[in-house]
Amino acid sequence: MEKRAKKPIHLFYCAESEELARKVAEQSESIQLQSISWRSFDDGFPNLFINNAHDIRGQHVAFLASFSSPGVIFEQISAIFALPKLFIASFTLVLPFFPTGSFERVEEEGDVATAFTMARILSMIPKSRGGPTSVVIYDIHALQERFYFGDDVLPCFESGIPLLLQRLRQLPDADNVTIAFPDDGAWKRFHKQLQNFPMVVCAKVREGDKRIVRIKEGNPEGRHVVIVDDLVQSGGTLIECQKVLAAHGAAKVSAYVTHGVFPKQSWERFLQNSSEGLVNSYAYFWITDSCPLTVKAIGNRAPFEGKGEECH
Repeated sequence: MEKRAKKPIHLFYCAESEELARKVAEQSESIQLQSISWRSFDDGFPNLFINNAHDIRGQHVAFLASFSSPGVIFEQISAIFALPKLFIASFTLVLPFFPTGSFERVEEEGDVATAFTMARILSMIPKSRGGPTSVVIYDIHALQERFYFGDDVLPCFESGIPLLLQRLRQLPDADNVTIAFPDDGAWKRFHKQLQNFPMVVCAKVREGDKRIVRIKEGNPEGRHVVIVDDLVQSGGTLIECQKVLAAHGAAKVSAYVTHGVFPKQSWERFLQNSSEGLVNSYAYFWITDSCPLTVKAIGNRAPFEGKGEECH
């Protein structure tokens, strides 16, 4: 009996994810790129058009999103809600970085959990012919946010750590690597995926009015220490971790974060010609393509390294 041909996946993408979408499509002949015209009316509101909409009937469809700022979310949500209604076989939303909630602390009456709001919006994506939408997210910041999604979508939570492991195996000093976590939260979420490495756990302790980074457990002496976390914002914690690890004898310090958010170009603090006095403080700094605008701005400037299709 002749084997049935596998249906292709029709991949749509937002404007800032175009380069990443092309890289993804190069990895498989079964991925066919499709496009949306991202136009605006004179009043600034979206004027969108899904190209070749009739051709995707009965096909598997995916959308590669990037919610880099509140200003681009509405137009993408509009497209995301429209695609499943085009009589498609299935729909998958790939949102590498779930941005809301990374700073949120709901501690008193009146605090608004915007991560919950975003999860509920995505939970309302219409069903396709094949059933609920699959929502793929990498290294969501607060693990409890996975429970914010409703029953009408299928959240799938992935991790960028396999990319890090692939890169670590390529290092000339791969047998001398120790993994460091900037806090207990990073240790809890990542240590099981990195359990074959010696580990160092840091912690912030209060000394007067200051919060100082200290080594809570582990020994970095003589090791190539790689700090691992899910995301970086200003980079202040990573800078302090590097200093304390170096002070305790680390031979080299590198860093990996899945999401290089770096608001206000804070990645410039890590460049080797930075005015922060961080010359040669990081051997490597790896991020993924989950924040396309950051990747484009940084390029391959040391210590940021472009390696492979997803890990920089």
